[in-house]
Amino acid sequence: MFLSHSIFKRIIPALSLAFLGLTLLAPGAACAAEAAGAPVPPECVPSLIWVFPFVLVLLAIALMPQVPSFAEWWDQHHNKLIVSAILSGITCLYYGFRGYGFAGSESGLAAVAGVLRHSIVGDYIPFVILLFSLFSISGGIRITGNFPARPAVNCVFMLAGALLASVIGTTGASMLLIRPLLQVNRERKHVKHTVVFFIFLAGNIGGLLLPVGDPPLFLGYLRGVPFLWTLTLWFPWVFMTLALLAVYFVLDTWMYRHEEKKDLVLDESKHIPLRLHGKRNAVYLGGVLLAVAFLVPGQPIPLTSIIVPPYFMREIAMLVLAALSLQTTPRHIHAENHFNFSAIMEVACLFLGIFVCMQAPIEILKARGADLGINSPLAYFWASGMLSSVLDNAPTYVVFFELAGAQAHGAYETLANVATGTGHIAVRELVAISCGSVFMGANTYIGNGPNFLVKSIAEHQGVKMPSFLGYMGYSFVFLIPLFVALSVLLFV
Repeated sequence: MFLSHSIFKRIIPALSLAFLGLTLLAPGAACAAEAAGAPVPPECVPSLIWVFPFVLVLLAIALMPQVPSFAEWWDQHHNKLIVSAILSGITCLYYGFRGYGFAGSESGLAAVAGVLRHSIVGDYIPFVILLFSLFSISGGIRITGNFPARPAVNCVFMLAGALLASVIGTTGASMLLIRPLLQVNRERKHVKHTVVFFIFLAGNIGGLLLPVGDPPLFLGYLRGVPFLWTLTLWFPWVFMTLALLAVYFVLDTWMYRHEEKKDLVLDESKHIPLRLHGKRNAVYLGGVLLAVAFLVPGQPIPLTSIIVPPYFMREIAMLVLAALSLQTTPRHIHAENHFNFSAIMEVACLFLGIFVCMQAPIEILKARGADLGINSPLAYFWASGMLSSVLDNAPTYVVFFELAGAQAHGAYETLANVATGTGHIAVRELVAISCGSVFMGANTYIGNGPNFLVKSIAEHQGVKMPSFLGYMGYSFVFLIPLFVALSVLLFV
């Protein structure tokens, strides 16, 4: 039997004290004390124990909802925030003690401030505001109508989701299209495969072409990757999208032929023209896209000499657009979409811990990444992809982005001005990391945020979705062979 909630609540403080004790004994802290006043030498990187706060955050995301004894406790967002804050505090304590070992209390405080400035100000705040803006604005758009749920009609929905995912984000595209897709398929019995392929395309693979499409690419954009560089990934996008559409069409045609005749007759009788409600939100979504592209901190606004202030002008613009959407969208659209902020609150609480706690793993990878044997585009594609499958694709992207920068030795063309702290990332490695992180986030329900969101909406509307392992069966059969083929085409 699993531990009770009360015992679990006692474990969190105990774990914190244990890590605090280990802080004083960790090799990195001891090394810092010996080298007081000197720069951190390569051998003084964090020990592997400082990966555990990061791992614990990700394990909590993956396992807590699956454990009946903890699921209800974990559903409360403030409990997610507590776990994130405690594990983030442990990471900050490590850097604080290490800095203190170098040059006293001022250096310790400066070290903690530096970690928070980089993780919270540099990554977390822009990341959450982008997702919040896309989530809020897309929640004000509703598509109604009904057509016969033929395989070709479902393929059009899939393709539309893949195209929209790069423009309004995988979360926005998923929220916008999953309900009308389910409405069209309401009379059919065999629907779960359609939802799974929708997750593949709209929730993940379709988001490859722009930084607003998928969170990993936005984090790359924050690190200097040009806004339009991701358009150069058009070939893997086209390959995966068309291949999956072809596979889905064959599968759904077979499923369609096994539907009961009375259900198909009823389905064919439903002809309600599609209507788009909340059209003004399309303008707001366009505004978010322009803000991300043109309001780059410290850079001039295109065609002007106006320099964008260093912090948050872009984020303020996105928040204004989100506020306008929330204020001007008719309430009945939000009600019919069952719109609320629960999903984005969950993201905000969890990613606080992810962004802070991943600083130590990144530092370790920078110093010791060469020892892992990940030194080719093929290795980067599969390593970033497989970790994105079982963790979360956004922090996974960052870890391998930094590792690739640390290992770049001029073997390939490097991406101009995209420094990672220890080097300039090579184009082929960046292509591999981008494709691996975005595409293989589709392998499990926990690889990318929209996966669970779509699953929840489908189950709420009566679709019996595959279990966690059942979903992985779909990805193993339909996605992995395509990833192997893509590896041969691009990375071997």
